[in-house]
Amino acid sequence: MSFHGGLLGVVLAIVVFARVKKLDIVALGDLVAAATPIGLFFGRLANFINGELWGKPTGVPWAMVFPHADAQPRHPSQLYEALLEGLVLFVILYVLIHFWKALNRPGLIIATFFAGYAVFRIVVEVFFRDSDQLVFGGTVTMGSLLSVFMFAVAGFFYWYALYRKGPALQPQ
Repeated sequence: MSFHGGLLGVVLAIVVFARVKKLDIVALGDLVAAATPIGLFFGRLANFINGELWGKPTGVPWAMVFPHADAQPRHPSQLYEALLEGLVLFVILYVLIHFWKALNRPGLIIATFFAGYAVFRIVVEVFFRDSDQLVFGGTVTMGSLLSVFMFAVAGFFYWYALYRKGPALQPQ
C-alpha cells in the first residue's frame, strides 16, 4: 500500500501546487505521470538491492535466495516491477508523448500511467510473496484491489482526454 498511499499524497500536492501557482492541474499531472516510471524503476532496484519485497518460492532458473527471507529460491519480483512499472511504462509514455503528441490531450498521460501501473502491478502480485494484506477471504491482495480502483481513475482521465475538444491524436 505504500505506493498507493504515496500516490494520494502526490495527487494532493499537485492539486495544491497547481492552485497556488494557477496552473492547469491536469497538464501538470501529465508531466508528473510521465516522469514517475523513472522513480519507480530506481525504487524497485533499491528494493532488490536491500533484499526486500521478494517473491514467492519458485524453481525458475533466475530464482534468487534472499537472505532476509529464508533459504528458498524466490522470484525477484522487485526486478519484475522495475522492468514493467519502470522501463516498459516509461517507453509506452515516451512513445505517446513524442510520437503521438499526447500532451496535446491533457489527461491522456495520467490515464495511461494509471492503467499501465494497475495492469503491471496486478501481474506482478501473482509472483509476489504471500502477503499479509489479503482481502476477500485471502483471494486478492490489497495491492491488486487498490490497482483496480486505479482503472476507474484511468477511465475518467481517458474520457476527459479523448472526449473534450482539442486536437485529434495523430502519429507524428
